[in-house]
Amino acid sequence: MFSKELLKDQTILVTGGGSGIGKAIAKACLQHGAQVIIASRKEEKLQTALEELQTYGQCRYIVCDIREPEMISKLATDIKEQEGKLDILVNNAGGQFPSRAEDISNNGWNAVINNNLNGTWLMTQTLAKTFFIPQKQGNVVNIIANIFRGFPGMVHTGAARAGVENMTKTLAVEWSPYNIRLNAVAPGIIKSTGLEQYPPEMLKGLSDNIPMKRLGTTEEVANLCLFLGSPLAAYITGETIYIDGGQRLWGDVFKI
Repeated sequence: MFSKELLKDQTILVTGGGSGIGKAIAKACLQHGAQVIIASRKEEKLQTALEELQTYGQCRYIVCDIREPEMISKLATDIKEQEGKLDILVNNAGGQFPSRAEDISNNGWNAVINNNLNGTWLMTQTLAKTFFIPQKQGNVVNIIANIFRGFPGMVHTGAARAGVENMTKTLAVEWSPYNIRLNAVAPGIIKSTGLEQYPPEMLKGLSDNIPMKRLGTTEEVANLCLFLGSPLAAYITGETIYIDGGQRLWGDVFKI
């Protein structure tokens, strides 16, 4: 569907690129001509991912915890020294755990907000100020979640992702004079390594609550990100696009 040179000469950073959706996005970008940098907290995951991703194109990794401003500053400096520019940022890194609201501790709440909301903000602002604003060109794709009807069972990540969605809309307007586009992708239940942290009983019958009667794939999410990052989406900014098989419109995953 896409030209193999769709992202030729583009330098792309994918956070959380060591596994799951992030790795699939990195692979798709490489397959379409981009130079890709993957970042994550865990170097072992990055090393394993890099072995595979290098077979598709020019790729390297940087260890970075998006919750740490100093590490993000070092990452930005590293990219400036090595690549000299950045064209697209994919904010995919994040994490959460299932819990009823009344059982979430202060530490648990703060950890998820700090990772999913604060970390995304720190990455976006730092890399925009380092690259996109001076270049007067840039593209940000934020990976959030299915928050269309709230997020029962994970109120902490629902609140964080809603914050990222609003940030996406706000910055799309504020930074439009710099020719920076920002959009969000909201995956539903995707068959990936991210499901491994949830108890088996929670995963039973998931597809029954999805109109399309199946889980999504990491490749399908990657293809949407590829489109949003490309010139094909040049007039799209401030949008949130759901990729959930229609689940936001119908199914009830959380049982009261």
